[in-house]
Parts: sequence; structure tokens; C-alpha cells
Amino acid sequence: MQYEELPPISREEGEAALESGDPKTISEAIIRLALHDPDWRWVEDRCLSLLNHTSAEIRGASSASLGRLARIHGTLSIDRVLPALERLRNDPEVGGRAEDALDDIRAFLHLRN
Repeated sequence: MQYEELPPISREEGEAALESGDPKTISEAIIRLALHDPDWRWVEDRCLSLLNHTSAEIRGASSASLGRLARIHGTLSIDRVLPALERLRNDPEVGGRAEDALDDIRAFLHLRN
């Protein structure tokens, strides 16, 4: 996998991308929003809503984005995020990504297992 710098995206561009229906476009948009949008709660809501998407690519990107939010902002709605990611751990397609996100959240928010 090659590292690719993802530039900021405006809220309007992000919303349009999230509604595009294209898994690659949606996945890239949620990651870009997590990396650059200052309103972590708004991005968190979008991530949580995408965790149940039919596309594994989107579920995985949303999981990873929650970990990025924890790293960048140092906070999340733990009571909402942890249970959602715990459920996703059983997903055979993205369970590993959910586990990675949980590890990041625990590390960056200094939570015990």
C-alpha cells in the first residue's frame, strides 16, 4: 500500500461525497473529514452512521476515522463509539480495522482495556 496525502475537504464537498453512493469516494471523504474538519462531533456522527454501511470499504474507513479523531482531538463520545466498534469487531471483513481503531482510541484517550 502506498501512502497518499489526503488534502482538506470542505464541509459541503464532504457532504456531497458522503451522499455520492460510491464506496471509494465516501471512504476517502470520511477520512479527509476526520483528518481536517475541526468539528470532531460532526465527523464522529458521520462515522458512526457509516459503520453499518453495506460496503466493507466504507465500514473500514469509518472505523479508522474514529481512531484518527481520537488521535487528533484527544476526545470522543466514548459511550457511543466504543460499543459501536466493539460490535464491528465481529465483522469478518473489517473486524481488524475496528480492533485497530479501538487500540488507537484507548491509547490516545488513555483508557484501560
